[in-house]
Amino acid sequence: MALTTDKDLKKYYSITELAGELSVNESLLRYWETKIPQIHPRKTARGVRQYTQADRELIHTIYYLVKTRGLHIEAARRLIRKNRSGMADTAKVVEKLTAIRARLAAVRTALNHVNP
Repeated sequence: MALTTDKDLKKYYSITELAGELSVNESLLRYWETKIPQIHPRKTARGVRQYTQADRELIHTIYYLVKTRGLHIEAARRLIRKNRSGMADTAKVVEKLTAIRARLAAVRTALNHVNP
């Protein structure tokens, strides 16, 4: 059973939080909003964007398609329109595998320091 984190329990995420998670500029997320209509954050009276968990997952999927796979934003938009859940699932798997790889590399480094 997966352990839930505070991030999983949040109702809304700021643009700063999402940009930080992905190490991208906030302006890139605003640009993606103009190109992919499925991203529609709630805006407060002062115009502050508030992204839902669904928005967050979609943005992570777009990041995977554009930054990891190297697709143009228009190609990513078409793929998401055709098969949003499939693309999201693939992006989640790749994200988890990347995290596992990083942990394994850290373990390997630690073992190399113990047994030189």
